[in-house]
Order: sequence, then structure tokens, then C-alpha cells
Amino acid sequence: MQANTVYGALRGLETFSQLCSFDYGTKTVQIYKAPWSIKDKPRFAFRGLLLDTSRHYYPIDIIKQIIESMSYAKLNVLHWHIIDEQSFPLEVPAYPKLWKGAYTKWERYTVEDASEIVNFAKMRGINVMAEIDVPGHAESWGTGYPDLWPSSSCREPLDVSKNFTFEESNMTAKDAYQYFVIKGQEIAISKNWTPVNWLTLAVKFGSEVKNNGNYIAVYKEETFNTFAEKLNPKTVVHNWLGPGVCPKAVAKGFKCIYSNQGVWYLDHLDVPWDGFYDAEPLEGITDSTEQELVIGGEVCMWSETADPSNVQQTIWPRAAAAAERLWTSKEAAPISNTSEAALTRLQYFRCLLTRRGVQASPVTNQYARSPPYGPGSCYDQ
Repeated sequence: MQANTVYGALRGLETFSQLCSFDYGTKTVQIYKAPWSIKDKPRFAFRGLLLDTSRHYYPIDIIKQIIESMSYAKLNVLHWHIIDEQSFPLEVPAYPKLWKGAYTKWERYTVEDASEIVNFAKMRGINVMAEIDVPGHAESWGTGYPDLWPSSSCREPLDVSKNFTFEESNMTAKDAYQYFVIKGQEIAISKNWTPVNWLTLAVKFGSEVKNNGNYIAVYKEETFNTFAEKLNPKTVVHNWLGPGVCPKAVAKGFKCIYSNQGVWYLDHLDVPWDGFYDAEPLEGITDSTEQELVIGGEVCMWSETADPSNVQQTIWPRAAAAAERLWTSKEAAPISNTSEAALTRLQYFRCLLTRRGVQASPVTNQYARSPPYGPGSCYDQ
């Protein structure tokens, strides 16, 4: 096997492992239809999964299991949505009272925990994009520092007026939000980070996601929709609201990450596997130069209705359908209604996941993470 990078070698080894199977007759591991000659590369550099640990807390071992399963599908970015209005589970040594916003003292992540997760992911070719949600969705911040709230009866967004006065500056709420975002971008760029238009915080990418190892600060997509002309040209727009955003973003010269909530939100349990599979990050973008500005996509595991008891069943196998869309060329992966092979591959991959200890739901159930309809083989289902 040959690869240009260690990440390429990891992906190649994963492909090789999926060609191997245990033969119960000879009690040996055999390679299916050997010999093989495979040339492969990812269609997109950014292939992500968001995990929300604010709405429900996930122990370190569960997060590691999710990271391990991501590597099987060649996903390479864990977007760790650590904080939201419900809880602030992360230790921040400079502000030690912040994690008083955790649900309980047992549902927290120490600095060492976070480092362990990053290192565990790195060994599997996965980068961690850690997100701290501000200035909205930030009620949990004020549990430890009430002065961050605008008032005791108004607990979010964070009071962005602490360093200036609205009355003196004659700012509307929109003006204040724009000030907050632009100020944050200036700080990010001064540290050689790249702003991403979703929510605030940072990620360090390895070489497979081509960002020269720099950090990425994250802000809401709404900033692009509201004041795109004010954003730094280095901004990456993270599309979540719906279709049509990436075409507008790349037309203005911004890079874009695709996460259309209508088709790539895993908590939308009524979206079947083919809804994920048929979603196209380049939809509506015909210019080849603009197409290159779409750096990839991300499926999102929001956790209002998921916790350690069911998160893997909610993620898999639908996330694998999106993973194939992000890895495989459009020509080699036509939409599902023209290719029964796509369903066959996904059903087989689901069985591979279960054999590896991942609690993946049946592929074709009408409602995601529901149990099998009755007895039968995994390979039949």
C-alpha cells in the first residue's frame, strides 16, 4: 500500500480491513476476491460529524466510541459542540466558575479529558473542532458568572455591551451583534486562525483538512445572511439553515461547509437513509471554481432527544450514507433511486458496524433508531 500522508495510509488500511472476513469453515481471516488494486481519494477534505454534549452529557468512553466508529466511515472532523444554554460542562482554568453551569458535578470535562479526546481522535486521523456557543445560547455561562447575563430575568444572549455603551454608540441589537462578531474575527485573524461562520470557538486541523494547521473560529451562518459584506474574506460559511446558502456564499468568494438541516440533521428521525445519501453539497453550484470553495460537509447529532443510551443508533447507519457522499465521486455514487448498490453497500456496512460493537440501527426502518421489525439476519435487514 502507498499513500502520500499518514492519513491516507489510515484510510487505505480501513478499506483493506473491510475486504477481510473471518471464514468459519477454515477458521481463518480471508481477503474477499483477492488480489485487489484500488486507487482512492476523498471527494471533499472536510467530512464531519457534530456531537452536542450540552443538551445531554456523554462520558469520555462514549465519545471515544463515536470517534472510533467515525474512522470506519472515513469521517475526519469531530465538531464537538461542548456548550449550549442548557449546560456548561467544560473546565476553563482562567474562569473556574464557568463549569458551575454543568448539570451536576459528575457531568463535566476537565482540561485533561479534552486533551485525551483530541489525542484519541488524532491517532485515528480525526480532527476535533471544539465549539463554545456565544453570544446566544449562553444561559449556562451565567450560573457561575451572573454578571454575564443582561439581567437576572434575561439570561441570554451574553451581554455584549460590557466594553462599550449602546447609548453612546447609538447601536441597535443587530449593530451590537455585528460588533461582537467582527471583533471576534479580528481576534481570530490576529492569531492566524480562520473564521468559520457558525458559532464561536476554534479547531486545529491536520494536513488532510488543508488549512495549514491553523485554528478556526466559528460563527453563526446568520452573520453571512445579515452582514456578509462586513465579514473577512477568509471566513468559511457553515450552511445549516437550508438549501441555497452555499451557492450564495461561494458566489461571494467564501468557502462553505454543507450541513443542510433538512437532510443532514441526525436528530430529524424522519429523514431516511436515502435522504442523507441523496443530499448534494454542490447543489446549485455549476461553476468549477466556485465548486472548489465547498470544502465539505457535516452531519449533526443534536442531543435534545439523544443520550448515551441511543446516540449510536441515531448516528448510524445514516451518517455513513452522508460519509459516502463526502468521500466518493458523484459519478461513482449516483443518487439512490438509480443505484440499488448504494443500499446494498449501506446494509453491509451496518452489519460491519454491529460486528465491531457499534449499535447501528437497521437501514430501511421508516423511523431512525427504531428496532428491527422482527427476527431475521442482519444481512437480510
